[in-house]
Amino acid sequence: MLTIPQICDLFEQGGHAMYSGEPVNQLQHALQSATLAEQDGALPELVCAALLHDLGHLLNPQGETPSARGVDDTHQYFAIPYLRGLFSSAVLEPIRLHVDAKRYLCATDAGYWGRLSEDSKRSLELQGGIFSATDAEQFISRPYAADAVRLRLWDDQAKVDGMATPDLQYFSKLMNACKVDPSQAGVA
Repeated sequence: MLTIPQICDLFEQGGHAMYSGEPVNQLQHALQSATLAEQDGALPELVCAALLHDLGHLLNPQGETPSARGVDDTHQYFAIPYLRGLFSSAVLEPIRLHVDAKRYLCATDAGYWGRLSEDSKRSLELQGGIFSATDAEQFISRPYAADAVRLRLWDDQAKVDGMATPDLQYFSKLMNACKVDPSQAGVA
């Protein structure tokens, strides 16, 4: 399990890496996602999930634009073991489900696919493609799926060069507020 200082170190050391094909780096993307969640009135745990949803990219770096090389880095799963015990399911599950939320949105929103970046379209195919109607229904009925969809929409918007956000220290206080007693931590 990571500590919050270790999470901050990961962002400070690896967050300068560009976010595949986008005009922001990993840290800017994380801060923008969390800022958008906070501005939208999300609960602190969901803001924390928005901040950490792509932490798997920093824990398992695959270089620039792995999808262009046919690599699905499964980042949505990679971070969970490092965060389990530190945060509840209200943080962990939206992280784990945010890729499937993209598959869901493509199945249920006719214009969503067209709004995806080229890298998101390419990675969608590597991640299993668009959900069938049945898969979409099953997905959205899962606990935390609606939160994952909200997270996904902030994720899509969090690619703006120069967007003003609070800094990592501000969000580290939020992470501390979201920490759980290890005996109460989620089992996601």
